[in-house]
Amino acid sequence: MTVLKAAELAGIYIPTLCHKDDLPHYTSCYVCIVKDISSDKYIPSCSALVHEGMNIDTSGEDVTEMRKRAVELLLYEHRAECEAPCRIVCPAGLNIPLMNRLIASENLDGAKQLAMSESHSSEIMCVSCPAYCENACRRKKIDKPVSIRNIQLFISKSIGQDEGYINAHNVKINDLSRETPDSRRERVRKRFSSRIGRLEAEELSEWLKECEGSQTRSEKIDTFEDAVDESRSCMHCDCRASENCRLREIAEQTGVKDPRGKIVATPIKKKINRNTGLIFESAKCIKCGLCVRICDDNKDEAALCFINRGFVTLLSEPLTESFSDTLKTMADKCIEICPTGALSRYN
Repeated sequence: MTVLKAAELAGIYIPTLCHKDDLPHYTSCYVCIVKDISSDKYIPSCSALVHEGMNIDTSGEDVTEMRKRAVELLLYEHRAECEAPCRIVCPAGLNIPLMNRLIASENLDGAKQLAMSESHSSEIMCVSCPAYCENACRRKKIDKPVSIRNIQLFISKSIGQDEGYINAHNVKINDLSRETPDSRRERVRKRFSSRIGRLEAEELSEWLKECEGSQTRSEKIDTFEDAVDESRSCMHCDCRASENCRLREIAEQTGVKDPRGKIVATPIKKKINRNTGLIFESAKCIKCGLCVRICDDNKDEAALCFINRGFVTLLSEPLTESFSDTLKTMADKCIEICPTGALSRYN
């Protein structure tokens, strides 16, 4: 039995990132580190086996400090943003990237439900807002910002005009709201947030890979078709795993701040498998190997694997395969097991 399992049976919490029950051990992150006082050694609890005479410290000051260092080392190479710039500066803390994804997929009902859930009153803040979101929009550095404010206003207006929709769902605009705009904004801003660091021009253009459709730009949003076209110009520079990222969760638990001066060992690149809807962003990958190990028994299709060595080790499709032929049936399992947003779906 491992020290981690013994602690779990004793009701003692030890954080993990690269460990998963029923998968072979692969000690890489060292977030689960503990101290064996009897031998005065630090050991990874996910792979160290219990033996007679052990005296394990799981939460002492020095153990906590070692875990912080382990998380910091992971964050030095983690070139990702938890929240998109547009959402961070929004006075109401609106989930703008999610709204854009819903509209881009022509999910009008979902967009309306999101707008209602984020409304605290019948007042639409976007009416008097000077569009801070558009000023922060990263698309602005390439051509022009996404018309976020007008998209939000169009959805709000469509809710107000569509009484049948509201009555059918038996809700009012503020029925789904559980927090004020101020509290929502503070919640978004106070959470741990990773940063990308310096961006090169070619890295910025990587986000354009997700932009779909004819790329017709509509600053004025008069119809749902206008909203769909414009929302598809969103580059989705947020993280889809922002609400269920283990790395973010553990960084918050340990009180770690995002380190300055990211190590640019992995350039920002997006690989998209249009066949399965899978997106792989290597700059978010912490090389835990979970997606590799979960596919070990599946020999019928190409899976992700480690390439290169040392500091330039990366997760990638096999050198003899294309990404579009990778993880044809295992994509969902790999997305679910990923502790960050490195693997996600684009829809």
